[in-house]
Amino acid sequence: MLLGIASSYEGVEATGGTETTYTDSGLTYKVHTFSSVGTGSLVVASGGSVDYLIVAGGGAGGSGQGSPFTQWPGGGGGGGVLTGATTVSTGSTYTITVGDGGAAGTSLPQNGANGGNSSAFSLTAIGGGGGGGNQNGVSGGSGGGGCGRQDASGVGSGGSGTSGQGYSGGTVYYDSSNIVGGAGGGGAGGSGSNNGNPNFGGGGANGGPGLLSSINGTSTYYAPGGGGANGGSAGTGGSSAKGAGSQGLRGYALKAQPGIVIVRYRVY
Repeated sequence: MLLGIASSYEGVEATGGTETTYTDSGLTYKVHTFSSVGTGSLVVASGGSVDYLIVAGGGAGGSGQGSPFTQWPGGGGGGGVLTGATTVSTGSTYTITVGDGGAAGTSLPQNGANGGNSSAFSLTAIGGGGGGGNQNGVSGGSGGGGCGRQDASGVGSGGSGTSGQGYSGGTVYYDSSNIVGGAGGGGAGGSGSNNGNPNFGGGGANGGPGLLSSINGTSTYYAPGGGGANGGSAGTGGSSAKGAGSQGLRGYALKAQPGIVIVRYRVY
């Protein structure tokens, strides 16, 4: 999905965040980017219609261990994403909050930590769900992927995504005779991949894709899911994209990516 352009603008003037401009098809737009974790403000001198992109922090991948049995954790879910247009009022100040990415693992085995919520204009994007470190992924903006286990028959279910913000994590179908890699975390643009095919070779499944937006003048993917941990080859996913979930690891999973809030309007 590519974020489009609002149908009308009413001469908005505002300050806050990192301010940039770009021109497309002869029209100039001003962009306010809030990328630092924590709280900032958009101060409106002249109100009207603005576009927004609100991205929550990604979920951390699960952390697994190799003894007494092998665990191949799921990838973290991407942060929830909200896009649209709203009206801002003259003389108003709007609080903008950017959520952090889920924290790195500190024990084994361990589900990944969920990402922090991001908010603006009374709207809240939900942080991505952590990847499963023992069995099931965690629900969030997008859900974390399920964990593969070598010791038993069963299912490592993916966490659910938040309606309208992201997709579910993948599920691992495993049995005691197969080493199955972790499932992929869900992304803002699609679900994480499942795992469990004995012919897959034990590799980790891929994370779900991010959501494509051109709100800042450059087509960019936001909030992809992290790949599952590998029993053969690692699943792809995650990255340095804002709101990305981190990859599951047999070991201590890494911190996920923080979110971002972007506001745009046309300059007259």
